[in-house]
Amino acid sequence: MKMLKTAALSLAVLLSGSAALAQHGHAGGVGSGMGNSMGHSPDHSTSSGTAAPTSSQKISDVLSKNPVIGDKIVSLTGDKLGAADACTGFKNIGQCIAAAHVSKNLSGMNFFCLRQAMTKTSAGTNAPSTGCSVTGKYSLGQAIQKLDPQADSTAETKKAATESQQDMKASGIRS
Repeated sequence: MKMLKTAALSLAVLLSGSAALAQHGHAGGVGSGMGNSMGHSPDHSTSSGTAAPTSSQKISDVLSKNPVIGDKIVSLTGDKLGAADACTGFKNIGQCIAAAHVSKNLSGMNFFCLRQAMTKTSAGTNAPSTGCSVTGKYSLGQAIQKLDPQADSTAETKKAATESQQDMKASGIRS
């Protein structure tokens, strides 16, 4: 129940933050509307999460207790080493799942380049042959904008947050 309240509140903050940013015309700042789970800027990311079961629960713990969500992450990212490998560097499971959905939803968006842009975790051998152009600690929205300036990062971020929450609920992740 606490998870649902937290997720609902975070989604409300996301939607109101995105609307406020849209009214002011801030390009590239849309990711900051994702609440604390996606960070506000390269230097101000935090560990509390929009879609995480609890901010203190480690990704490895969530994956060991919920193999369904691990399978979903692997299917979205194609990481043959598993979900724990795919989620390396993310602050919470919700962040990882949302990034995985963005990479699946946006043609040409490599999950591992997106992860590198959000976490400074190297894309390694999973990078495209041209490499990844961005390394940082950007929010999901900022990373989308940096990697694909033509993408609607606001819409993609909202869509990914919704899909992430649905996946977590379907896999039985509770607080």
